[in-house]
Amino acid sequence: MRALLLAALVFLLAADGASAAVVWAVGDGGNGSAEAKRVAGTIAADHPRRVLYLGDVYEHGTADDFRTRFATVYGPLASRMEPTPGNHDWPNHRTGYDPYWHKPHRYSFSVGGWRIVSINSETPDSRAQLRYLRRRLAGRRCSIVFMHRPRFTAGAHHDEEGRVDRIWRTLRGRARLLLAGHDHNLQRFKRVDGTTQLVIGAGGRERYAVSGADPRLAYSNDRVDGALRMQLRPGVARLRIVRADGRILDRSTARC
Repeated sequence: MRALLLAALVFLLAADGASAAVVWAVGDGGNGSAEAKRVAGTIAADHPRRVLYLGDVYEHGTADDFRTRFATVYGPLASRMEPTPGNHDWPNHRTGYDPYWHKPHRYSFSVGGWRIVSINSETPDSRAQLRYLRRRLAGRRCSIVFMHRPRFTAGAHHDEEGRVDRIWRTLRGRARLLLAGHDHNLQRFKRVDGTTQLVIGAGGRERYAVSGADPRLAYSNDRVDGALRMQLRPGVARLRIVRADGRILDRSTARC
């Protein structure tokens, strides 16, 4: 009987990883603001399977910041959240990020038929992390990587894109999607070597301007707060960049 129950549990867990799922992604909203709460409310109303938090709890990612700022915005969603460290979190991660999340700084899981990998962009040259990323992506066409700092941005942090180049070179052409925050705006880039990068950093913090004329961009918006909704099923991800009030701003599809 015990063996049968264990087999049933393994089957259910496998089915959960492969069945269709709604997953949201958002960054730079852990500041306790009314704007951040509007974004969080739209995400919560959709009852997602998972929420990817793309980093940064303000101002310094301390235990008090998590308790009095982040939790007031995303507390009800915390049990469904998968985080990655941001530059505001990292200096105090041992007393803020680590005890709040109880998660490693790199990890992976499967949902909706996709492998999703969290990578720490604050340690971009870690050889152990790069090896881990290669292993997680090996032989998997339907993969999503998320981290805080983007490789490409047409916004205020444009000059920082080279910081994560080694991570980008490792995942380029292997992961179908790369999600990041850091720049406080919304950007979807044209596909590069099979990988599409999105910047979803308009979680409710003050926004940064985007150069909409950048030829690498497929879509951008620096005027509103918002997040990314992904409907995942094996072989396809339907992407919607959604404004804080629920209005869809951009639609795209990623196939693998």
